[in-house]
Amino acid sequence: MAEREYELITGTVVGIKTSNGVVLASEKRVTYGFYMLSRSGKKVFKINDNVGIASAGILADMQTITKILKVNLNLYELETRKKPSVRAAAKLLSVLLFQHRLLPYIVELIVGGIDDEGPHIYVLDALGSLIEDNYAALGTGAKIAIGLIESEYREDLKVDEGKELAIKAIKQAISRDPVSGDGIDLLIISNNGTFEETIQLR
Repeated sequence: MAEREYELITGTVVGIKTSNGVVLASEKRVTYGFYMLSRSGKKVFKINDNVGIASAGILADMQTITKILKVNLNLYELETRKKPSVRAAAKLLSVLLFQHRLLPYIVELIVGGIDDEGPHIYVLDALGSLIEDNYAALGTGAKIAIGLIESEYREDLKVDEGKELAIKAIKQAISRDPVSGDGIDLLIISNNGTFEETIQLR
């Protein structure tokens, strides 16, 4: 009898660059194969005041990568007395993931933030491939979410509009993807500060 194959990069996360900031969002369901482990998983992480990440995949790997990135960016800021750029944070993660390519972290990542050059969104796969884009969706619900984002995205979107589009995309993915659900976590990074929010779904 053939073994059942399980999808490990589960869930849905999105990142949207707007004219004055970035929005990172994810649903909250934690699964392994067809088993639901938790309804309150956190997949969006604030790294510092100007950088955050959203991740789909194995929760333990997400948490480990978040801790490593936080430590290194804090050290950089202490040594140089300036905040690292969003690209520097994404490049650090790219190197980390590539170094572990033989025993990889089971994650896909969106790095988002704002620096002296403006807002940025970077997309990384489990092997460290790095692409900058205006928006991204990862995980098992990505095909549904990205279709909606592409149809409604504009480069002149404001952060509030980007937030509403991210919520709409995650809700759409939840309605069609059985391993996504149970709420939405948001991280909004703009010139006005960094804000986290959780939306409960019934």
